[in-house]
Amino acid sequence: MKHDKRTKKTKKANKSWLLAAGLGAVALAANLWSNRRGSYELSRRVVLITGGSRGLGLVLARQAVAEGARVAICARDEAELARARQDLLQAGAAEADVLTLAHDITNQAEVQAMVSEVEKRFGTIDVLINNAGIIVGGPLDNMDLRDYEDSMAIHFWAPLHAMQAVLPSMRRRGEGRIVNISSLGGKVALPHMTPYSASKFALVGLSEGFRAELHQHGISVTTVCPGLLRTGSPGHAIVKGQQEKEFAWFSIADSLPGLTMSAEQAARQIWNACRRGDGEVILSLPAKLLAAFHGLLPGTTTDILSWLNRALPATGESPAANVRRTGYESQSAITRSPLTALTRKAALKNNE
Repeated sequence: MKHDKRTKKTKKANKSWLLAAGLGAVALAANLWSNRRGSYELSRRVVLITGGSRGLGLVLARQAVAEGARVAICARDEAELARARQDLLQAGAAEADVLTLAHDITNQAEVQAMVSEVEKRFGTIDVLINNAGIIVGGPLDNMDLRDYEDSMAIHFWAPLHAMQAVLPSMRRRGEGRIVNISSLGGKVALPHMTPYSASKFALVGLSEGFRAELHQHGISVTTVCPGLLRTGSPGHAIVKGQQEKEFAWFSIADSLPGLTMSAEQAARQIWNACRRGDGEVILSLPAKLLAAFHGLLPGTTTDILSWLNRALPATGESPAANVRRTGYESQSAITRSPLTALTRKAALKNNE
């Protein structure tokens, strides 16, 4: 009887290992496949990138101008945009091929004005990249309605406004590319990031719905779901609860070489997916593995993440715990240590 029990346990363990190995093989193959370059050329194309003044958006812009695209970048901060413009000119862009736009893209009227400015300067928009984002991190009990509203405004309503603004001209031409930067958090709900995940889930649904209905008109919509990227952005994240501890775990996770992908590598894969007209691309092998595991066993994945949640900082109990602070306002010795060196290096490089 004991021998039979041991045999059953061994068989069960072997099946688990085989499943894990199979998922790993599939994810590795998908990673290699995602590096293929498509035939859609960016030279002389008009590209509009929201959130293009820093981080991933700026890296995407650099790679686009390197291929001869005419690039418009949008953000709220005019000083950031000025620095980004100089960066793109130093990267080899001609002055006539770079346009910076200071607009609040959560406002539909401003989005329409932004698109009109691009079309007046460059002509109709060939590629729209909805990249602008906000990260609000902290325990569920320290979140309030504003955190959800702001996340939905920038991750759902802003991309919707932008897509609606560029679609008329794309429909008339019978072609166009739209890239929506969601997140692994839009496929798997992550603890301490509920407003972020909920809004990114909404963007995935919006993006997939648009693709299904626009494909017949020659318009390709690509949903991008990155895992952790070394863009240098954690300092701009909003943290609540025990702010220093929240920022510490987030900035460390964002710096780990085995779990994260460089912004340059991510941008190359995003442009390749855009050229190919892919429906979806998940960036980084760990992200592919987690998304695949969640797809097969969603309940088990959530249970595992509930254990991870117990290792994260506890709910902040003081009134100050409900106050929003940026990562830069929540620095500690550990966030200035070698553990976050890669993120800090990326921040300097990418105008963060």
